[in-house]
Amino acid sequence: MASLTPISRKPMSLVLPSVALAGGFFGLFVGTANGSGLLGVLIGAVMAVVGALCYVNLFKNERRAQTVTLAVFAGLGAMMGGLPAVFVGIFYGAFIHWFTYWLYEGRYRAKLLPYLTGGQVLWHYTFRVICGAIFVFLITPILVVMPLSFNAQDFFTFTPEMLRFEAEGYSLKHYRDFFTNNEWQRSFKNSLIIAPIATIISVSLGTLAAIGLSQSHVPGRRAIMAVLISPMIVPLIISATGMFFFYSDIGNWLEGSLGLNKTFVGYVKVILAHAVLGIPFVIITVTATLVGFDHSLTRAAANMGASPVTTFFRVQMPLILPGVISGGLFAFITSFDEVVVVLFVGSASQKTLPWQMFTGLREQISPTILAVATILVVISILLLATVEMLRRRSERLRGMSPS
Repeated sequence: MASLTPISRKPMSLVLPSVALAGGFFGLFVGTANGSGLLGVLIGAVMAVVGALCYVNLFKNERRAQTVTLAVFAGLGAMMGGLPAVFVGIFYGAFIHWFTYWLYEGRYRAKLLPYLTGGQVLWHYTFRVICGAIFVFLITPILVVMPLSFNAQDFFTFTPEMLRFEAEGYSLKHYRDFFTNNEWQRSFKNSLIIAPIATIISVSLGTLAAIGLSQSHVPGRRAIMAVLISPMIVPLIISATGMFFFYSDIGNWLEGSLGLNKTFVGYVKVILAHAVLGIPFVIITVTATLVGFDHSLTRAAANMGASPVTTFFRVQMPLILPGVISGGLFAFITSFDEVVVVLFVGSASQKTLPWQMFTGLREQISPTILAVATILVVISILLLATVEMLRRRSERLRGMSPS
């Protein structure tokens, strides 16, 4: 590809500081991984500035500049850290090359309105950079944990074999341990017992509460709503302490007066406690769905002789179902990932998967935790993707977005 005709070349006083910031930000991660974040920032900024000056003053062809950049940074990566560093160097060089020409040729204004001022353009991209930086800092710890779960050694760090991408450095032993270890499997089964039942209770009660509170004639509905969603506002340790005393009395009564098995009573207490934590999520999502609900449909069904139960299941539920399922998924995730309340309310017989992970970190550093964390991340991603699809379906049903 031949050199592109510049739209309007920008002064280097704008290009160099911007490129230096980008290079320094990238170097922060590389330097931190090698023990010195500040040194990484300085080296990344200097290399970016030198690259930008070479592009502008030495190269007359953008394709040639790109080829030389990739070759140089790939070579530097190979000298510094082998194959992984080669990929890092290629990515860094490709980004600096693109970013320099993007600024110098004025391409950043190509898709913006022509009458925007310099300050408005700056804020347009600054806002996106801030959002991207927040996303990177949030997602990076998760991306680090996932490859570590395939570590062939019992370490929480990358071994030299892993960094060199050697097959000997990777193994499924931690996943195998999770699926064969009795302790892990028992806690996993407990989570699969407790979370679905707690979700069903949360969805049933939360949906009914949301429908009731959506009626304008209900007195004190704002105060009732505040009370019902308080479990997600009050610090969890305080809620767990209150649940401990409350469910202890209920458990003593169930065991003493009704003669129920202690283990069964323990499951009942944990399930009820998790249902309380999940109800606010169901209420909020169903209430949001009911905002666009046409109540004339229920009045029409009543005029046709339908009972309230028939109206609910045949008219109202199909339209609010995406919100109900979304709330149920959030309630399930809350119960499946919760550890504080189950530590207070449950016993060893109700040890859930997060409890087992907490024990593994406190009493023994078990790398199996990394495999379990990866599995939970994958499950959460699938559930959130389902929530997003349901949200879009709900918007289409209410006519808020095109099909």
